[in-house]
Amino acid sequence: MAKEWILNSAMNRFQLNFKRNVGPTSESIRQCAPKTLDEWREYYLKNVRSREHIESLGKKLYVKITEVIQSEVEEITEQDCIDYIMQLVIDRTFDGYVTEIKTVYGQLEKELGAKIEPAPDEWDRLFNVDFFIKIRDNYIGIQIKPVNQGIQLSQIFKEKDLQSKTHEKFTRQYGGKVFYIFSSKVGEKKEIRNKEVIDEIRQEMEQLKK
Repeated sequence: MAKEWILNSAMNRFQLNFKRNVGPTSESIRQCAPKTLDEWREYYLKNVRSREHIESLGKKLYVKITEVIQSEVEEITEQDCIDYIMQLVIDRTFDGYVTEIKTVYGQLEKELGAKIEPAPDEWDRLFNVDFFIKIRDNYIGIQIKPVNQGIQLSQIFKEKDLQSKTHEKFTRQYGGKVFYIFSSKVGEKKEIRNKEVIDEIRQEMEQLKK
């Protein structure tokens, strides 16, 4: 399995399996319509690429693995591996998280037709609020929670209950309620999962304008 992974990775990297090297395999096998593997092999080597050509690609693959890749592997240090894992687990996860929040934040701003601003660090610590909407002298708090397959909604609702006291404190101090926005990936897009909260925020906005 490990050998196959190395061969496959190297072949893809150096594009030795591309059409310009191995020919139009999908189209060719349909033209041949073989009933057996031997029939297809004979057709391919006679009409698409010669045995000598395929063997030359195999030899090129060997050189790429034993000389190019091997020399690159020898340059990798233990620290390179540590740094890579650290970046993958921490940096890239954070980047994805921030991108998701920005996407949902933009959708929410468009739906409400209101300016949504990032909350001060102090509000995040004291009230568990990520963003706010200012209505006259009052503020509505918003907390965005990405919901992925690895995160159960029950965990988030438990966290929500634990934070309810800080949210009540925010309301007493700033007049507006704090709303949870759950987001998740739908296809390639990040979307608001609990869309009913948008109307709830609108109602709160209207209430504070009175």
